[in-house]
Amino acid sequence: MQARTLVLAGLLSLAPAAFAQQQPVDPVRTPGVQAGRDPNRDAFVMKNCKAPAPTPAPGGPPPGQRPPAPQFDNAPIAGIPGIVAAGQRWRKVWEGTGNNTDSPIATDKGILLAQNDLSQIVEIGLDGSSTVIASDTYTGGALAITPAGKLYVGERALNRSIWEVSPRRLFTNTMNGEPLECLGAAVLNDLVADRKGGMYMTMGGVYYANSKGVVSGRYGKVGGNGIAVSLDDKTLYVTGRLPDAMPPADLKLPPGAPQPTGGLVAFDIQPDGSLTNERQFAWAGNDGTAVDLQGRLYTPGNGGAWIIDPKTGGFLGHIPTPPGTHGLHFGGPNRSTLFAITLNAETAVYAIDTQVKGYQPGEWRGK
Repeated sequence: MQARTLVLAGLLSLAPAAFAQQQPVDPVRTPGVQAGRDPNRDAFVMKNCKAPAPTPAPGGPPPGQRPPAPQFDNAPIAGIPGIVAAGQRWRKVWEGTGNNTDSPIATDKGILLAQNDLSQIVEIGLDGSSTVIASDTYTGGALAITPAGKLYVGERALNRSIWEVSPRRLFTNTMNGEPLECLGAAVLNDLVADRKGGMYMTMGGVYYANSKGVVSGRYGKVGGNGIAVSLDDKTLYVTGRLPDAMPPADLKLPPGAPQPTGGLVAFDIQPDGSLTNERQFAWAGNDGTAVDLQGRLYTPGNGGAWIIDPKTGGFLGHIPTPPGTHGLHFGGPNRSTLFAITLNAETAVYAIDTQVKGYQPGEWRGK
């Protein structure tokens, strides 16, 4: 099999890793370039799609042109009983180049991040160490892990796809016989696996790929971004607000918390993985959302992490987070560390100890 390795470890001063298998070269795709920015997208869509989707206007500033991070005083947090002890501060464990890293995966050392503009997957340790475990993804920007411990990466280059990382093989890149690119211009954003070996993804809407890679959807009206599955595998949570959804006038906020924006939309998961009963569940939620072993949800927004009751959708607390936090995830030993992933001029990873443990459907076993 022809192989290709993008030599990026030196650029980032990352420790090298041995790759058992590389992803084959695809001349149609450009590593590090999202499909919407690829000059070949129009021709690809016209050739492969019955109802061509338009080329989108590029979203957000190009890499390297993001504004610097605002000042962060990192004051001791007030704490939330049974969740985070009072008096703690966030600690920065890593900072580097690369952007748009979504749906990290917990490891016993820290977390795995997929960096789409660098087309690589890196493990970040609590000790600040960083190791590249794959350097040949095609704009891989999101990760998922199944109960069997299989790691998958969502690739955002032209002809969007999901690949198993080791052994390297294609999981899916079509729906109803057409490329995923035909579904529209939105990026393949976040992934989360269920207990059946399938995974949900957001691409301007909510879709499901079953354990055989067969994609179904779009489900509901929410566009979505961050995505999470409940402990019992019966509820899917997607960030966003449904059209015309308005919070109640008597919405109860944690002491000192700002007025929330965003939200979480819930679906009932059916035995075949399809989704029903779309409903507004909570009134805060922005992007990467984590779940703990009590089912509580942790979602970023309004300068902090909102902790949400899985039964009522009510707020249990709000913890200030570093500026630019767009994702929260548990990891490290016993998954008792909450990580904040920030995206400002650089990508950075912050950590804080918790009194709870995070949930993830599978365990990553590094090579």
